[in-house]
Formats: sequence, structure tokens, C-alpha cells
Amino acid sequence: MLDITRLMNKLACDRPVFHSEADFQLALGLCVHNANPNERVRLEYKPFPTERMYVDIWLPGIRVAVELKYQTRRLDILHEGEAFELLDQGARDIRRYDFLKDIQRLEKLLESKRAETGFAVLLTNDYSLWTQPSSPGTIDAAFQLHEGRTVTGRMAWSEKASPGGIGPRKEPILLTGSYDLHWQDYQGMTDGRNGRFRYLVVKISC
Repeated sequence: MLDITRLMNKLACDRPVFHSEADFQLALGLCVHNANPNERVRLEYKPFPTERMYVDIWLPGIRVAVELKYQTRRLDILHEGEAFELLDQGARDIRRYDFLKDIQRLEKLLESKRAETGFAVLLTNDYSLWTQPSSPGTIDAAFQLHEGRTVTGRMAWSEKASPGGIGPRKEPILLTGSYDLHWQDYQGMTDGRNGRFRYLVVKISC
């Protein structure tokens, strides 16, 4: 079985910050391979030949699928002589939706028997993602990912959401499982608010 929390803790020592989601994906994939040298590790695996769906990290031998998200706020930092210039990606409502969509996709993989276990991982220095909002009336209230929340069942945009704002993400999220959300510390890069990285892991299993 893949111990994703142990791997994330190890990765935090070697790579406390990443340039992009692709950088994070490659680094975690290498970490998984080093911890499981006899296991094949594949990136951007396509589980359904007729569908445009790709899994970020796939371990065919133990049938584990991992989906990743890397959401950033503005941060310029020098680490071991390497400059990292992270952008404020914004669109936090969209990012929350997309993470829950990852869970839904992983549930589909398990239901199809193509995978036995799935992990949805979100790494971020955006404190608003793990903090409970002060106002409950936001358009993405159903998609909140704050500490201690449980996500399950049908989750949809508020009626106030504009079609132009949410784009192709109009469909509700439908989860068959129930998942308690608990954030863990990843790395503290600076004393500033945007210098703290935390991560969320949701495990999907049969």
C-alpha cells in the first residue's frame, strides 16, 4: 500500500517548494519510485481509451491512482540558490471545484475496477483554502475545503454563480463516499502568510 503522507513528509525535506504543478508531479513521481523501486510508476496515464481522462500518477502493479493539485499565492523566494517566483493563481472557487472533481474521477476509477485505491492531493500556500470562510453565502459554498469539513453527496454552485464565471464547470459534483478533510503542514518557507505550505490528502478506497 502507498503511504502518501510519509512520502509527502519526505518530499517536504527534499523539495519544500515547486515551480508548477508539473514540477510537483514529477518530484512526487520520483519520490514514489524511489520508495517503491520494484513498482512501475507512470505519469499522465489514460485509464479509459475512449475518454479524455488522465491520471497524474499511476502505479499499475498495485493499482493506485494519484491526482494532484498545486495552488499558489504570490511568493518570491530563493531556495538553495534556485529562484522560485510563484504567481497568485486566484480563481479559488474554480480550484476547489477541480479538487472535488478529482475525487469524483477517482471514485469512477474504483467503480470501474481499474484501480483499488485513489489519492487526491492538494498542496498550497493559499491559506484561504484551509480556512473556514467568514461568509457562508459565497457562490462556491458547497465546494469549501476548510479544515474539519466533510464532503459527500451532491455539491453544486449557488444560483448566484454566473455561467461565464464558472465556464465548463457547470455540472454538480457527485460523490458516493464521505470524506473528512484534514490539512497537514508541509513546509514553512518564510514568516509571511504566503510562506506556509500545507497539504490535503483524500483517500478513496473500495
